[in-house]
Amino acid sequence: MSDPVNIIETKDITPAAITADNKCDFCSALCCSYITQELDTPRTMHAFDVLLWQVAHKGIHVFKDGNGWYLLSMTKCEFVMPDNRCGIYETRPMICRDHSNSACEFDVPIDEGCDLYFQTFEKLDNYCRKRFKTWDKRLEKFEEEQAKAKQKKK
Repeated sequence: MSDPVNIIETKDITPAAITADNKCDFCSALCCSYITQELDTPRTMHAFDVLLWQVAHKGIHVFKDGNGWYLLSMTKCEFVMPDNRCGIYETRPMICRDHSNSACEFDVPIDEGCDLYFQTFEKLDNYCRKRFKTWDKRLEKFEEEQAKAKQKKK
């Protein structure tokens, strides 16, 4: 079962009260509670096996949206202040400066805004089993490849 703390959620606020100018006032710094790293599109069992290893680590999720595949690390920025404001606003990195609230996690939680979202080993493993009919045989295949590589070295 997944840890509910690791899901990025939105608050239940009357939409009419929220504008682009004040949206951040209602937010709990959702965009500052994780980092993402773009990934090469996984196509092979080996690539998905690496993703499975990554998702096996606490706070690591994988998702695919219209822009591609991403590794998501649930880790809050150390400069978010208790009032959810930026403690280094004047010297914040460019990625923070470029972030727009026009379409953000406040509007749509990440688990609803993606084509695919895997926050647990089990969910990604189930996906892999459906995607690859021989998923369970990948370990045998890997061991055979390792044995061949050792033979070549001799």
